[in-house]
Parts: sequence; structure tokens; C-alpha cells
Amino acid sequence: MQKICRFFIFFIVLMFIATKASFASNDFQTSTKAMYTIYDTGITHIVFNITLTNTSSKFFASSYTLNPGISDIRNLSVSDPLGAITPKLISGKNGKSILVNFNSKVAGFGRKLPFTISLDTSDVAKREGRIWEINIPGLPVSNDYSNFSAFVTVPASFGNPSYIKPNSEYQDFEYKNHTFVFSKNELEHSGISMGFGNMQIYSFTISYHIKNHNLFPITETIALPPSTNYQTVYIESISKKPENVVVDKDGNWLARYYLYPSEEKNITVKGIAKVFLTPKEEIGKHLSDYLKSDPNWQIDNPQIQKLGKKLKTPKAIYNYVASHLHYDFSRVLDNKPRLGALDALDNPKSAVCLEFTDLFIALSRSAGIPAREIDGFAYTTNIKERPLSLVKDILHAWPEYYDYSKKTWIMVDPTWGNTTNGVDYFNTMDFDHFAFVIKGENSTYPIPAGGYKTGNTQNEKDVEVKFINKYNASPAKFSFQTDIAKKSLSELPINGSITISNTGSSILASQTIVITSDLFPKKQIIKSSEVPPYGFLKIPFYLESPNFLTNKISEVKITVAGKTFIYSVDIVPFNSKMLYIGGAIIAIFIAFLSFIAARARNLSIFR
Repeated sequence: MQKICRFFIFFIVLMFIATKASFASNDFQTSTKAMYTIYDTGITHIVFNITLTNTSSKFFASSYTLNPGISDIRNLSVSDPLGAITPKLISGKNGKSILVNFNSKVAGFGRKLPFTISLDTSDVAKREGRIWEINIPGLPVSNDYSNFSAFVTVPASFGNPSYIKPNSEYQDFEYKNHTFVFSKNELEHSGISMGFGNMQIYSFTISYHIKNHNLFPITETIALPPSTNYQTVYIESISKKPENVVVDKDGNWLARYYLYPSEEKNITVKGIAKVFLTPKEEIGKHLSDYLKSDPNWQIDNPQIQKLGKKLKTPKAIYNYVASHLHYDFSRVLDNKPRLGALDALDNPKSAVCLEFTDLFIALSRSAGIPAREIDGFAYTTNIKERPLSLVKDILHAWPEYYDYSKKTWIMVDPTWGNTTNGVDYFNTMDFDHFAFVIKGENSTYPIPAGGYKTGNTQNEKDVEVKFINKYNASPAKFSFQTDIAKKSLSELPINGSITISNTGSSILASQTIVITSDLFPKKQIIKSSEVPPYGFLKIPFYLESPNFLTNKISEVKITVAGKTFIYSVDIVPFNSKMLYIGGAIIAIFIAFLSFIAARARNLSIFR
């Protein structure tokens, strides 16, 4: 999604007399009505109806420059009451500017000059995958405007918006006949960002390169993109099957590989991710772990503690981080090391997404708010507006905090809140954030996809993500295997295990396993944990046999997912003959050991 830069509007003003003098923008006032008509082709027709009012008797305006911050300007047309004006397009580092030389000067106190600028562009509305996104800038300096309003008309085919930024907390917001109206009050806080659609679908191909540099075998892990409360992931294929895939305490999917000395593996993972705007409810587990200190989240530092307790709430912390830090694009190019929260606080003008994330997490944890880091893919077409910072395959980092009232983890992005000059990434995110790993217990582990490089793969692009319009997921599939002895001696426990293997592409939900028999306990109910694709879970169980005289065949029934399997166990009793034989064998063994010990005492080791 492309965010358009804020408008930079300034005046070229001449004096009535040929002497040097200074003037300020408050010598003129601007009233603007901006109308954006968006077509289902993606083209937006923009009309700026502008009235310039002279509030000075000393100066006049002969020209006006508008920098809308877009590169695609078509069918440009300008006119004032005296007729058409031929505008000039000037290219600069902030995009193209439109220079308007008026047909008559705006001279004299109270003199007004209405004029119109119209153009077509493809930079406002974009469709990527299943989502239409609209992005319009806010006001640069609100005091320069006596009035400003924006009207955004969208096709009926777009349907209802899934999000609107700024949201409807402002009283002036309206929606009628597919036209959205925004006032100066709203646009001085942020630009306009709107999304239409219920979810985004990504297709991804990721390469991992791992190597054992040791002289002994090791088990190496790689982090697969996991399902979270914001996204559902389907792993369609893994080129080299892992030993197992497990879920860690943060919810990451870790694929394990056994590597011999000097062995190298290149692994390709293909899959689908469905990303949603609203998170599902997720009961927080071991939340105290997300309040701990870390080398990059120094919550024990007095400065961080004092500031965190002062700010208190996630919203206040977000606002502080987004406004206090300044994004430093040079650090991305220079590949400078991570600063951590404390150094970011002390050096606010040299931050990238990791510093915004670290400072938010440290301040949140010091205020008693569980917080953690997310690393992953973030879609952007304008890295000036929405930059990417992680050097391996240019990924992104953002934080999330646990909301006790909503009973779920909430993602926020103070980096983009800063670089888009106030677009709201706290109350509502978007469909453009696709998580690769979750870092809660450790700020540096696990490594996200794109960060697994060996010596000859440092410059390879290992992450490829693209949009698709639909994906029909197959239902969850699994198999299970029971390991239980067919024969057992009475008085000895019967040990068994159930192995559940996920043979589908999506995560296997927790399964209820019911074990019944005429042994003790007569009924067991076991809840399994979730199992990721390509993973398995081994669940042990045991049964107690009756007394040592029992001689019978017992049936053990195991029910999983509505299917019941019956296993027979032949329980053989201990009898006196077996006891005598066993006792005799033990007695002979003890006598043999005693004989060896006696002979050893009579020998000299120096003979």
C-alpha cells in the first residue's frame, strides 16, 4: 500500500515596493475543498477547489505551489476566474510539485482568489490481492487553513470499508452514498487510510540455509511462519522433511533437523497465509514471562521505569514512541547494530523499526503491560512512508501488547505511525503485516525466515511473498498410532503411548483422547496440545494391573476424534514357581559375585 506524503504548500509572494522585507504564511489564508472520486479501475480523479485570501495589505501572491507527493500525475488542469492556466510540473526529492502562476495577483487586504486544480492518478487507490486500499495525506500545517474538507467517493462495488483512519471517534465523520467526508479537525491529526475487504491472502516461498560447523552431530531448528490470532497459515510443502515441528511457548513453529558434522541443508518451504484485520480471542498464557527484562528491553533501568510508570497505558506509550523517535534511513543502508530500548531513548534521532519496537516493549513491561516483538513481512510500495529495516531480505519488526479487556494480543506499529506522519497504527492495523516469528522470551530468538544464511547464500533473496485472490484449504488431517504391550505381568504397570501426527497443511487443534478399560484408572481423559503441520506429538499413558494372581485378557479402548480403537492386553500372573526360579537365579548370581570378590582380595596387582 502506498502512503502519499503530506501536502507541502507554500507561496511565492512579491512586495509592492522594491525593498527587502519578511513575510509569514499567516499573511494568507487558504480554504480548500478536496474531492477524490475513485473508479473501479483504480484511477482517482482529484479536484482541489482552493480559495486564497490575502490577510495583509503589504504583500500579494502571484503564484502557488502544491506538492501532493504523488509521482503519477495525469490530465493536469488548472484555472482561475480569468480562464485556464498552464501549470508547470517540477520534480524534486519529495515528488512532483505543481506550480501555478495566477492570471491576476492576489493583492489587497481581504482580496480572494478562487482557483481549481484537477488531475488523475493511480497512486491513491490500489488493489492488491483481495483488498482495495485508499491512502490520502493529511494537512501539513493546519494553521495555514481557515477551512479544509475532503470528500472521498468510492464505487459501490467496493462494499463497506473494513477500516477507516482516522476512525469515527471524530464527530465530523460522515458516510453517505459511498462518499466519506473528513474535516480539518480530522486531517490535522492524520491522513486518510481506508481498506475494503475481509482478509488478505499471501502465497509464500521461503528458503532456509543451515550448516553444522561442529565436529559432532547437532539438532538445528528453523522457524516457519506460524498461525496466530491475526493469521492462519497453511504449509503446503517442505522440500526436506523435518524430524519434527513443535510449538514453543511464544507460539512459534520450530522445525527440527538433525545435521551430521559439516552437513549443510537447503530447505524450501511453500505455503499460504490468510491475514485478518481483527484478532481472535487468545487467552494469555504465562503472561509474567512478558514482563521480564532482556538485554534489549532494559526494564530495570531507572530511566525506563520512571517513564513507563508515567505513561501507564499502551496508547500513551505508543504516542510517546511514535513522536519521540525519528526514523534514520541511513542506518538501514549502513547495516548498523541494534541499539536496544535504552540507547534508543538516549539517541532518538537514530532509530529503525527495531528501536521503535524495543522502546515500546521496554516501556510497556516497566508499566506492567505484557509486550513482545513480532518480526515478519510487511507490504509496502513506498519505503519512505512505510520503511522496512531488518537487513535480511528487508523485513519489518513491530510490537504487540496483551489487552486484558479484549483477552487477546494486539499488534501496533509505532514505526509506521511515525513515518506516515500520524496515520493510526494503534487502534487499527491493516492487512499488510504478516508475522514470521514471535519474540517474547528472548529478543534475538528465533530468527525469522530470511535470516538463515550460509557463506555462499548471503546475497540470495530467500523470501518471496505474493498476493492471491482465493485459496480453498483442505480440512485438517492427522493420524495416530498407539504403542501398548500385548502381554504384561500382573502387579506391573502397563505403559503405553499415543503418537498424533499432523498430516494436513494447517495446525491441528487440541484433541480429546479418552482411554477406558477394566484396569485402573478405568477412564482417562487426556487433552493434547496443538500440532503444527509436519509435526507429531507423543503422549504417554499407563494402566495399573490387578494383584499378582490375575490371569486374564483386558480390553483397552482408545477414542480419538469420534473413532474408537480396541487393544487386547494379556495379563499373566506371577506364580510360586516363577518366584522360586527367579529367587534361585538371584542367589546364584550373588554367590558368583562373592566368589570373585574373595579371589580378588588374595591377588596383588603388583605381582
